[in-house]
Amino acid sequence: MKRIIAIVLITVIITGISGHLSGQSNQDGSMPQYLFGEFSKGIVKMKKGQVQTILMNYNMVTEKMVFIRDEKYYDLVNPELVDTVFLNGSRFIPAGKVFYEVLVSDPVSLFIQHKGNLLPAGKPAGYGGTSQVSASTSLSSITLSSGQYNLKLPSDYIVSSTPLFWIRRDNEMYSFETEKQFLKLFPGKEGIIKAYMRENRLRFSRPENLATIVRYISTLK
Repeated sequence: MKRIIAIVLITVIITGISGHLSGQSNQDGSMPQYLFGEFSKGIVKMKKGQVQTILMNYNMVTEKMVFIRDEKYYDLVNPELVDTVFLNGSRFIPAGKVFYEVLVSDPVSLFIQHKGNLLPAGKPAGYGGTSQVSASTSLSSITLSSGQYNLKLPSDYIVSSTPLFWIRRDNEMYSFETEKQFLKLFPGKEGIIKAYMRENRLRFSRPENLATIVRYISTLK
């Protein structure tokens, strides 16, 4: 038994991961804290050249890559050792302790930081409506640890997606959430960019449209 435990610990150290409790899904099979509807085969390319293929997903609440092994969930806790993760046709790169999805790799590059807030499902409000309060004010009431965010969430909580976009230009990173903030990153070109968006019926709110806009900006002098 001791030998088996030792082997497991060595595996954890080599792969740079830390295990958590086994998990479960909601009754409809969904786990709303995850970016994708289900776990699928992902490829992890390490900076030292090793490549691993394993069932993966991305937890928007903890902003960690999660994988399944032996029906248990594990967080990828050392992203600095990772070069790239390929998952569901998307490419992710480490950025500090989280991962960014790469949308455009041009002179002007575009990334999306997938984030999610844990919110109460809704409390009764006036005129038959419901109100939601940021979970940051009430997480202590459900005492969730980091690992438990990979498990089934309490039935009275939901996840609200709050993505943050990043532009890399001249080796500098700039974040933005709104169209106004985005346009300010390209002083003197706002009019040209707006005209291009109108002519091509591109919506800032759609990541695929935003990627098209950024590719166009890379062609501007």
